[in-house]
Amino acid sequence: RQRPPAPRRRKSASVTSGGFSAAYDQLIPLYEQATGHKVVTARGASMGKAPDSIPSRFARGEQFDIVILADSGLEALVAQGKVQPGSRVDLARSMIGMSVRKGTPKPDISTVDALKQTLLNAQSIAYSASASGTYLSNELFPRLGVAEQIKDKATKIYSERVGAVVLRGDAEIGFQQVSELLPFKELEFVGPLPDEVQQRVFFSAGVAAGAANPDAARHLIRFLAAPAAAPIVRSTG
Repeated sequence: RQRPPAPRRRKSASVTSGGFSAAYDQLIPLYEQATGHKVVTARGASMGKAPDSIPSRFARGEQFDIVILADSGLEALVAQGKVQPGSRVDLARSMIGMSVRKGTPKPDISTVDALKQTLLNAQSIAYSASASGTYLSNELFPRLGVAEQIKDKATKIYSERVGAVVLRGDAEIGFQQVSELLPFKELEFVGPLPDEVQQRVFFSAGVAAGAANPDAARHLIRFLAAPAAAPIVRSTG
């Protein structure tokens, strides 16, 4: 008797923003091992005009099957016809946190007043050019009444993780998604922003319009959103 043919191995092209990268980097090898499918990955910020940002990649016609980024960025791509309507799946809630170099004073950000004072006292501040930084610069800093006082010492970081900037001493304190700060083991993670001013954002996946293999894309998204993936997602912040 002839053996039934083996399932055809598939290849998917994925682009992910940094906020979900730590979990993604652990989950994708497990998916490839379990299914035999290959995932080719590109990376970029959820927002902004940096050449490698996800909106810029789509604007110049790069092709993907799956896109993973902050929920507002995904909805913008849906509105532009770049991502299939109704394909969004929320993968994780993300929070903004702060880190400093180990061996330096650990500022207090446990309350809104303490956070405000820390921002005013800091010699230099780094924050992301993507979803978290957009929230900080457009909403939180003005809300705290510190936007003018810190504008000359706060730097928006493009195409690089904030942790790398803090690590080499180019900023005293750095703000980004917790999941992007935790991989920097050489830094001291101070904690998340207080609940009252915390950003409410999800990292979500969608199937790109014109995906070469939409069934494979949906299969991978189901894997990333499955309950079995949750412990890894939680452990990466």
